[in-house]
Amino acid sequence: MSAAGAVHADDDRGDRSGLRAALAGLTTRGRSFLAAGIAAAVCAYVLGQSDLLRVGLLLAALPLVCAAVLHRTRYRVAGSRRLSPGRVPAGAEARVHLRMDNVSRMPTGLLMLQDRVPYVLGPRPRFVLDRMEAGARREVSYRVRSDLRGRYPLGPLQLRLSDPFGMCELNRSFSSYDTLTVTPRVEALPPVRLSGESKGYGDGLQRSLALAGEDDVIPRGYRYGDDLRRVHWRSTARYGELMVRREEQPQRARCTVLLDTRAVAYDGAGPDSPFEWAVSGAASVLVHMLERGFSVRLLTDTGDSVPGEGADGFSGVHQESADAAGLMMDTLAVVDHSDEEGLSRAYDVLRSGGEGLLVAFLGDTDDEQTAVLARMRQRTGGAVAFLLDSDDWLREPADPPGDAEPGEERLRVLREAGWTAVAVPRGASLEQLWRQADRERSGLVAASGGEGP
Repeated sequence: MSAAGAVHADDDRGDRSGLRAALAGLTTRGRSFLAAGIAAAVCAYVLGQSDLLRVGLLLAALPLVCAAVLHRTRYRVAGSRRLSPGRVPAGAEARVHLRMDNVSRMPTGLLMLQDRVPYVLGPRPRFVLDRMEAGARREVSYRVRSDLRGRYPLGPLQLRLSDPFGMCELNRSFSSYDTLTVTPRVEALPPVRLSGESKGYGDGLQRSLALAGEDDVIPRGYRYGDDLRRVHWRSTARYGELMVRREEQPQRARCTVLLDTRAVAYDGAGPDSPFEWAVSGAASVLVHMLERGFSVRLLTDTGDSVPGEGADGFSGVHQESADAAGLMMDTLAVVDHSDEEGLSRAYDVLRSGGEGLLVAFLGDTDDEQTAVLARMRQRTGGAVAFLLDSDDWLREPADPPGDAEPGEERLRVLREAGWTAVAVPRGASLEQLWRQADRERSGLVAASGGEGP
């Protein structure tokens, strides 16, 4: 990502407005010289001292001449910005590279370069650039860091011009800016199997028959070069000619990550709030499942699905995982609380079966929404839920323990509906909960006498 532009030392709306801006840019030193010169000239007139009058005129003329010269300076400076990288997780640093080029035919004076950054990224960077000859270039850089996810504008660049005596300073601004995307923190997850969930979860692949037409419904005739190990002898005996089995091709298994963003489901704010934990957890699962070869989509309680290129709302089979991850991470970087009261819209998006694995990060739910989640399980090949209790997260260690019955009741209802439901205590590690979900699912499958759908 980059931004480029140019500022002109004479880039003012007319000479009058430019001159007024130059006079307004007098520094404390320049104003002191001007005031001292005027005072000396008045005293010389009252006392009749011509020598003092000359001194006063000299003191008053120096800042005015510096302002006029700075205003009439005709050099041009071009600047550019480059972010490395343009997308970082919360808590990580990004480096911003600035480059200034003197594209005029005359050298510049002393320049002060300043870039505008939001306060959450750190202090405003300032750099002093020495004299730049015609065609010369200067490069500087600074680092930015944020513990809060979001999209933050950088710029525009500001260039401060000053005269050699420090009497006057003029500010010029570039027009372009860049945007730094701070994504949620991503926690590395172990490659557990989550037994009984989507088909072939070790490698994210499931096998499907390659149907090219009606002729492929039955084994086709042998063709030169076909592997003899694929010969279908029963069909060969039936048709009296050599027949081979239909080809199989890998198809990416599917995973939907459901993020509950309802404002009524969460309390508290800040990096350690339950909502931020849920957003970070959703990001971690998205990245993990993409790395495992799954076709993944992000679904919220509002019914919005990302990516949404395909007719079914999933990322395409041939879409690069990095592109899909970047699109969903950009969405999670700016996701906020919704005004929804329930999860019915997310339920409507899920089709009847064939949805693969569903991983949900849920806030507080009442009996009605718990029932919706129970029905949602019937539309998926497998379901894992991480439930956050806002009261538990906001309770201080010295506070007496609250009533755990509502949370336990939610877990019981979801587990009876076929969910692998895990309670999320305050400050819990997603990696440990991920392993716990695998153990609980394995126990559920063993108790049922075999793997689920």
